[in-house]
Amino acid sequence: MYTFGPIAAAVALAYAVVTSITALLTPAAGPAAAALAVVGLTVAVRLVLLPLSWARVKGEKARARLAPRLDALRREHGADPQRLAAEQQKLYLSEGTSPLAGCLPMLAQTPVFVAVYGVFISTTVAGEPNTLLAHTLAGVPLGSSLGDVLGAGAGPEALVFVLLMAVLAGVAALSRRVLTLPAMARARAAGGPEVPGSRVIGYLPFLTVAVAAFVPLAAGLYLAASTAWTLAENTALRSLVPG
Repeated sequence: MYTFGPIAAAVALAYAVVTSITALLTPAAGPAAAALAVVGLTVAVRLVLLPLSWARVKGEKARARLAPRLDALRREHGADPQRLAAEQQKLYLSEGTSPLAGCLPMLAQTPVFVAVYGVFISTTVAGEPNTLLAHTLAGVPLGSSLGDVLGAGAGPEALVFVLLMAVLAGVAALSRRVLTLPAMARARAAGGPEVPGSRVIGYLPFLTVAVAAFVPLAAGLYLAASTAWTLAENTALRSLVPG
C-alpha cells in the first residue's frame, strides 16, 4: 500500500515535516525530539482543521435546534423514505448545515494518521534510509510496537506503552463522560430515533487504546495527542460557538 504513488508521497511529506521539526527540537529535547515532533505535527494538523471543527460544533447545535422539526418530518413522511430524505435535506440547507459536518475533522485526519503510521514502519522513505527509526522515547524506538517490546522480553520498555495506553484510556473515559454520553442523552431528549448499537457506540472512544497496542509507538503518540486535543477542543468550542 505504501508504494502506491499518492500514499508514498504523503509518507514522504510527513517524513520531511517530522524530520525538520526533530532537527529544530534536538538541541533542547535531545533523544525525545522526534517524539515531540510527532506531537507537534499533531497540533499543527489540528490547528489547520480548526475551522472544520468549528463547523462541526455549529452543525451539532443546529441539528439539536432542528430536532423537533426533523422528528415532525419523520412522522409525516416516514412511509416515504425518498420524500423524507429530500425534506430533511431541504431543512438542512435552509439552516446552512449538514448531517455530514461532524465527520469532516475525523475524515481529514485519517490520511495524516496513515502517513505517520507509514513513516514509522518503513525502513526507507523516497529511496533513502529512514533515520527517524533510530529515534527513541525513554529508550523505546518510535517504530516499535508493544508486540515488538514483549517479544524482546517485556523489560522496562513495556512501561512506555502501559503509560501511553493509560493516557488514552483516561482521555477516552473523559470523552465518553463529557462528550459521548451527553450527546446521546440530547438525542434521546429530542425524540430522535434510537440508534442501533447505541450502547456500543458509547464505548467507541476506548477503541484508541486497542489501536495503540498494535501500531508503532509514534502512531500511538499521534493518537494520544489528537484525542486529548479533541476533548479540549470540543469542551472549549461548545462554549464559544453560538447556538
